[in-house]
Amino acid sequence: MKILVCISNVPDTTSKINFTDGDSTFDKNGVSYIINPNDEFGLTRAMWFKEKQGASVDIITVGEADVEPTMRKCLAIGADNAIRVNAKPEDSFFVAKQIAATAKDGGYDLIIAGRESIDYNGGVVPGMIAGLLDANFINTCINLEIEGTTATVIREIDGGKETLSATLPLVIGGQKGLVEESDLRIPNMRGIMMARKKPLTVIEPSSNETQTSPNGFSKPSPKGSVTLVDADNIDQLIDLLHKEAKVI
Repeated sequence: MKILVCISNVPDTTSKINFTDGDSTFDKNGVSYIINPNDEFGLTRAMWFKEKQGASVDIITVGEADVEPTMRKCLAIGADNAIRVNAKPEDSFFVAKQIAATAKDGGYDLIIAGRESIDYNGGVVPGMIAGLLDANFINTCINLEIEGTTATVIREIDGGKETLSATLPLVIGGQKGLVEESDLRIPNMRGIMMARKKPLTVIEPSSNETQTSPNGFSKPSPKGSVTLVDADNIDQLIDLLHKEAKVI
């Protein structure tokens, strides 16, 4: 089985976020980057298939040279090969189109993407990839088993879970539950040394077509001050909930 894992290089949630050029451009200065958590769950599941079923695992990222440390970490975790599409990820359609073009020539049985990235939270790239490849697609996956050419998938739905079966080739959007956080892997020294020798192929984008462009960014409004109410003053609490919070 041949697996392709889509990796997004995203800001660490502890980084302070700023914008420049009139709030139209994300400021990368001083920002630490990590593997998108939903993608990391998918990569860890792919490692399971590699170890238990002999699958080969490639990763792919659409990004410029500064994403390569994240890709090397994926190789250190255990991926066999890395592919970087040498382009700024302008929008979801552009990213999906680059991944689909590469996957079409790669003959992959399974493509694992995170259901969304934690920076822009678009949640549309996996579905677009499947549409461009005319492949089966299941989103919000929390469990995945494969036997032969048949995949059994559990996904989250409103109010519960749904179990589905699908034939390969398949694209999934994974999330926490595909593996647990305790299953995530920290690269060891041997993995880091081996990653230096694994191939990281850089290819040019298949096209420059995009469908959207950002007009600007804004941060959430600062939280207001906290009003403390004496536990015995129920009337004041009710008044505040009614007139200020407007929840009753």
